[in-house]
Amino acid sequence: MSRPRADSEGSMRPDDEVMPYSDDETDDELDTSESEAEGEPEVTQAHVEASVPDVNWKVKANDRPYHQQPQFQKKVFLCIKKSRYAGNAIKTYKYNVLTFIPLNLYEQFKRAANLYFLALLILQIIPQITTLPWYTTLIPLVVVLGITAIKDLVDDLARHRMDKEINNRKCEVLLNGSFQDSRWRQIQVGDVVRLKKNDFIPADLLLLSSSNPNSLCYVETAELDGETNLKFKMGLRVTDEMLQEERQLADFDALIECEEPNNRLDKFLGMMQWNGERYPLELDNMLLRGCKVRNTDVCHGLVIFAGGDTKIMKNSGKTRFKRTKIDELMNYMVYTIFAVLILVAAGLGIGHTFWYEQIGSKAWYLYDGLNYNATYRGFLSFWGYIIVLNTMVPISLYVSVEVIRLGQSKFINWDLQMYFAEKDTPAKARTTTLNEQLGQIQYIFSDKTGTLTQNIMQFKKCTIAGRSYGPENVCCCFQPVDWSWNQYADQKFQFMDHLLVANVKSKKDKDAMEFFKLLSLCHTVMVDNKDGDLVYQAASPDEGALVTAARNFGFVFLSRTQDTITIMEMGQEKTYEMLALLDFNSDRKRMSIILKFPDGRIRLYCKGADTVIYERLSTNTQHRQTTQEALDIFANDTLRTLCLCYKDISANEYEAWSRKHKEAQLVMGDREAALDSVYEEVEKDLMLIGATAIEDKLQDGVPETIATLAKADIKIWVLTGDKKETAENIGYSCSLLTDDMTVHYGEDIDFVDMACECEAVICCRVTPKQKANVVSLVKKYKKAVTLSIGDGANDVNMIKTADIGVGISGQEGMQAVMSSDYAFAQFRYLERLLLVHGRWSYIRMCKFLRFFFFKNFSFTLVHFWYSFFNGYSSQTAYEDWFITLYNLAYSSLPVLLVGLLDQDVNDRLSLKFPKLYIPGQQGLLFNYKNFFISLFHGIFVSLIIFFIPYGAFLQTMGQDGEAPSDYQSFAVVTASSLIFTVSLQISLDTSYWTFVNCFAVLGSIAIYFGFMFDIHSAGIHVIFPSVFTFTGAASNALRQPYLWLTIILTVGISLLPVICIQFLYKTIWPSVGDKEKKKEPEPFQRGRRSRRSAYAFSHSQGYAGLISSGQSIRRRPAARSGANANIREIPHRGAENI
Repeated sequence: MSRPRADSEGSMRPDDEVMPYSDDETDDELDTSESEAEGEPEVTQAHVEASVPDVNWKVKANDRPYHQQPQFQKKVFLCIKKSRYAGNAIKTYKYNVLTFIPLNLYEQFKRAANLYFLALLILQIIPQITTLPWYTTLIPLVVVLGITAIKDLVDDLARHRMDKEINNRKCEVLLNGSFQDSRWRQIQVGDVVRLKKNDFIPADLLLLSSSNPNSLCYVETAELDGETNLKFKMGLRVTDEMLQEERQLADFDALIECEEPNNRLDKFLGMMQWNGERYPLELDNMLLRGCKVRNTDVCHGLVIFAGGDTKIMKNSGKTRFKRTKIDELMNYMVYTIFAVLILVAAGLGIGHTFWYEQIGSKAWYLYDGLNYNATYRGFLSFWGYIIVLNTMVPISLYVSVEVIRLGQSKFINWDLQMYFAEKDTPAKARTTTLNEQLGQIQYIFSDKTGTLTQNIMQFKKCTIAGRSYGPENVCCCFQPVDWSWNQYADQKFQFMDHLLVANVKSKKDKDAMEFFKLLSLCHTVMVDNKDGDLVYQAASPDEGALVTAARNFGFVFLSRTQDTITIMEMGQEKTYEMLALLDFNSDRKRMSIILKFPDGRIRLYCKGADTVIYERLSTNTQHRQTTQEALDIFANDTLRTLCLCYKDISANEYEAWSRKHKEAQLVMGDREAALDSVYEEVEKDLMLIGATAIEDKLQDGVPETIATLAKADIKIWVLTGDKKETAENIGYSCSLLTDDMTVHYGEDIDFVDMACECEAVICCRVTPKQKANVVSLVKKYKKAVTLSIGDGANDVNMIKTADIGVGISGQEGMQAVMSSDYAFAQFRYLERLLLVHGRWSYIRMCKFLRFFFFKNFSFTLVHFWYSFFNGYSSQTAYEDWFITLYNLAYSSLPVLLVGLLDQDVNDRLSLKFPKLYIPGQQGLLFNYKNFFISLFHGIFVSLIIFFIPYGAFLQTMGQDGEAPSDYQSFAVVTASSLIFTVSLQISLDTSYWTFVNCFAVLGSIAIYFGFMFDIHSAGIHVIFPSVFTFTGAASNALRQPYLWLTIILTVGISLLPVICIQFLYKTIWPSVGDKEKKKEPEPFQRGRRSRRSAYAFSHSQGYAGLISSGQSIRRRPAARSGANANIREIPHRGAENI
């Protein structure tokens, strides 16, 4: 049976903000607009055209054979075809039993480092070339590949389990005229599905009907956008009235035409043809897979997209990969090392050619039975040295870097000083690849509303018919208005101007009455009546504040249906017929509603930003100038402003416009553009009523955070949609602008060059796309490291475009957080993220890389010096197992812990002296200069480690009268000297000692000697005689006192220059950190009050689509006087003069 649609009183609509995940332009997508804007003086004019979706997806209800027709087949391979409509089974796993090993190895060997070592392993198998046993490369390679493979296997097994659980969930599907239990994987496009309360939605469904009035269906979208608050969707009126019973659903045979499957979570365009009529479909009619049905007993839906075609699965693809500057530099340095390796190996190969011609071929005792000429032997020697010197390119470097980054991310997550207890929200590092980039930020691009401010709106002032009302107009009474006369009033609402209340209560001020009537009618707020208390849910905090203000002034919004709005006007309940709702979006910056009054009049009410409203005012409108003056005053008080206006429309005019409106609603191409064009026709010749002013207070700690970041030489840009005056005062209130700055205003300027020379920049009147364009321009032309921070869907473009994106989990949902690299609850935590965690991460990574390269150069180049004494014959200076275990066991842990735990100064000093951040911005701690210093340091240490033992072994005599001048004893002494040198060197480089560091250094030395004595034992030689050949070498060499003296001398000479240089730097050329450790805090004076800020309209789209389509039922402070007015807080001068 069918039923009429009910009134929506008692229904509640939570915040249902748009989610533009996949429509967000990033660098690649913005290239076109950037190139066009390159010669343009005004950056704000950059625009990215939206593509028109393909509308050729057809779905027939209750007709599975329809979707198997030949025209719906697509070619898979050669002549093999399958249906273009995906089944509902999903597959997120990557491997199965047969493909795991080959596919995982293939993916790992796509990395250049792994492929390089595989090539070395192949070379070592060739007898003529090999100079090292195969296991010296195989074991490290297997360890690296094995660790990665195990991690991938664990992740994929979890995906297997999840896929199996999801695909085997049950739901009811309409088959053969009745609902039957079915598995999710068996659902097909065109099926009608019945869902019950707390069921997960199995596919992207067109909502047909529900047990709630007007086919309202509440859903939880946590898996889509991370938000746990409820949203609701609604079916079309025609399906709600005619598809309630099982028989009616079985006879349903509509044809749906809509856009192709895509990843646009914020949009859906389609059309339903049924019984000869056409009905427009929008996202508000859709139940998306991944959501959960809440507060709805039963609902029915038609499957439009299934399985891999659903929007959530389309969004599960690869995201844009961000790389740090250190990543890029490290890769270039590895290439440099490889080039050096080739040159050195070539030089030694040539050396062997000449040596063999002049010496080797004439020494009978060197004859090896191979009749190779000198050139061929030199060629073989070249490949031999490629193998011997391969440790110059460290196989464990990339694995170690990933371990360090993972640890640094955990430290961010565990930081209690970035935990917001009020909302139980910890900081979250949502990526592990960008931590050190946090220590190099040069530009911060920040949203304002909800990022710098609390996004909690309060109605403070207004201007009506040229007269302003608010706290500044109060003369004698400083008490808030008493709302006891209004039973519907929200007692939390405060207003200071009693005159406005008196004017409204007297009912004599017609303009004031019209003002608040507009606020109570022109909105998309939803209402719920809970135990006699009205609860409003709005698309933006601004709108909620305005409707609440109207409520307290006696114009109470009570309920709405698709066609009507009911309000209480000063105690009298009135219902207005809603003819059209022209919703807000960030391009229109306004919303309108067309109403039919009880007396038959048709009137349009409109509210929006002053820039768009003033362009559309009638020439006969009054109070234009006085209202503009009031708007300027409100802007100076950093209040968010909206203009209110109206227009009377004749019946004939409305009928003509309504026909165009209905045609635009059915456009399948660019429907939004068509609707905007129709809206423009009616939103003109408006009559101005007045303007509202809403306060949005700054978050705690914002001025202090901005001031500290500015001292760190970080340039902060605020990108806002505010008026110029509001934006400027916001800058002063949050300490972005100071009184000693000169403010420049510009539109036709050389944007990038001029703006980047400024200490601070505020871009006003910018749209979300323009925010992303600004970030992209600075990245492109200044080659700077950028960070964007925001809290709402309108900030997602900007967050994705920047090198690092930070999301704030605030009042505007979780869209920004879901698209970000790092997330926390308050703007003030950005200071600690950058100046503490970012700086530490950068310093640690730089120190790790410098030492890692040094220890490998010191280790590998000993072979180079040894080659001058072995005829360039590719012989190794160490034992084979020492070469195998050096990077894996003997030297890895201490440097790894330095990369995880080291600090030059503690977190308190890092925050107190922001100038400590500057070396990271300038890249001073890791660059090619540091790389070559590490190279020459390694060359020096390798020289000492080789030549001092070599000199000691030339003419020696042991205690037993024997001369232990053999190769094996020499290898033991050089290896021991290297281990001691490297371990003590990392000790000298460690700034922050813990028990773990101490244990790692001593433990590495103990592991070395323990392994060495085991490897050199007679027992293991008996078991593996060809593998362990240094039998007794360690015990024989290390029992000689003079060899211990040799080791001590070698280590001492290797470290002495480093100790001297460090002493000179500490005393004569101290670093910034060294200076600040010695500084004592100086007295300071109390500071001057800062000015507070706020802004105008939400960037999120409202609820008009649901409502109009039948889906939505349900001042700057006064200067202080007196002695205290001159007290200022003076920053620590030491910090300013660093």
